[in-house]
Amino acid sequence: MPKKSVKAITVRSLINFVLVGALAIMVITAVGFRWVSHMIIKDKAIDISKVVIAGLTSHMKAGIMDSRDYFLSEILSLEEVRSMRVIRGPYVAAQFGYGKEQEQAQDALATSVFATGEPRFIERELAKQPYIRAIIPYVATSKGSLNCIMCHIVPENTVLGAVDIEIDLTAYRNLALKIIAAILFLSVVFIALIIINTFGTIDKYIAQPLGSLISNAREAYIHKDNLNPEAYESAEFETVAKEFNLLNTEILANQEELKLMNRQLINLNDEIEDTLRETVFTMGIIEEKRSKETRNHTLRVTKYSNLMATALELSVKDIDLITSASPLHDVGKIGIPDAILLKPGKLTAEEYEIMKNHTEIGHAMLEHSQRDILKAAAIIAQQHHEKWDGSGYPQGLKGEEIHIFGRIVAVADVFDALVSSRVYKQSWSTEDIIECFKKESGRHFDPALVEIFLTYSNKFKEIYENNK
Repeated sequence: MPKKSVKAITVRSLINFVLVGALAIMVITAVGFRWVSHMIIKDKAIDISKVVIAGLTSHMKAGIMDSRDYFLSEILSLEEVRSMRVIRGPYVAAQFGYGKEQEQAQDALATSVFATGEPRFIERELAKQPYIRAIIPYVATSKGSLNCIMCHIVPENTVLGAVDIEIDLTAYRNLALKIIAAILFLSVVFIALIIINTFGTIDKYIAQPLGSLISNAREAYIHKDNLNPEAYESAEFETVAKEFNLLNTEILANQEELKLMNRQLINLNDEIEDTLRETVFTMGIIEEKRSKETRNHTLRVTKYSNLMATALELSVKDIDLITSASPLHDVGKIGIPDAILLKPGKLTAEEYEIMKNHTEIGHAMLEHSQRDILKAAAIIAQQHHEKWDGSGYPQGLKGEEIHIFGRIVAVADVFDALVSSRVYKQSWSTEDIIECFKKESGRHFDPALVEIFLTYSNKFKEIYENNK
């Protein structure tokens, strides 16, 4: 995947930063505006309720309570007031009656105000026509010019009634949306200006000098020359040019030595890899001798595995890995007691369970290595007895859960076991082996590998005959 340019990375970072900043500003502004506007609306509702309470008290003292509807209708004509009604409390109702129907508590919210004596506010901001409902209690007090206790014989701070008012929030919401839209527009303009300025700055101080530096450095290296640091406007590129000159001089002076060391390292690595392959194969032979496997079993399994990996068109690296690692497929048998490993007859069920441990023993011996060959050998040692249908051991892996190396060596190992004579069995004929593999395709073996085996069965037989 091609890497992004400095310009693209810088612009993306700036855009992300500015967008986050703009979003934060919009959120803060929206939250702040909402809080301030709601405080204003709540104060407005309280102020209107005070006017209503004062007006009603004045009506009562003047003995003109029957004219209160005109006064209340004038209050309703105020801008943004959607509805309003005065609710009589229990004390006033007991003294003067419940009054008109709209002057009685209509819901639990209004009733709760009489119980607590505290204002209640309900906001409906998401409605098509948003509003806030405020229920402000009218508390009896002997203080001030509006002495309620003169008319109502009640204890101090008794809730006499409440003003239930709804105020339209549409204007406030529209104003908030306009402010957010303005902030968004300014943010977009600001981002655009930043991008344009950044593009120009990057082109002038980074992209062009960098392109020039790369081109000039290539020419300087080819012609064994130096760069001119004074040609670059920024101090950073001037420093890079000077450092390049030092590096170029050092590289040119030691180029032959570097080439020699590189060749030596390549030869040393090849020697290490060759030594490792020989060691791995020798370990396989040692295990083969100890367990008294058929002669050259390790060599033949290696050749079968190479044949199948090549036919399967694995990568050159994987073909080399499986060829080098397959000799250690049974290395875990080193940890199996002789009484079981060398038993000439059939193993008991308990002995067979112990024998099966050689897969995990081999994996434990090899898994900690960082060498690719030994890591591949660890996989093969652990998985070459797994079966395509999941009935194998030690993990019960199924299908392609089994590494291709394990699937290949499983075919190679079983073929060599069937075609070879052992103390407890005779050699199988090629025809019987082919029938066995056909039967076990999709059960024990990967069907694709069975097809390869059937195609190259003569080659398998030839490898066996040439390496008895």
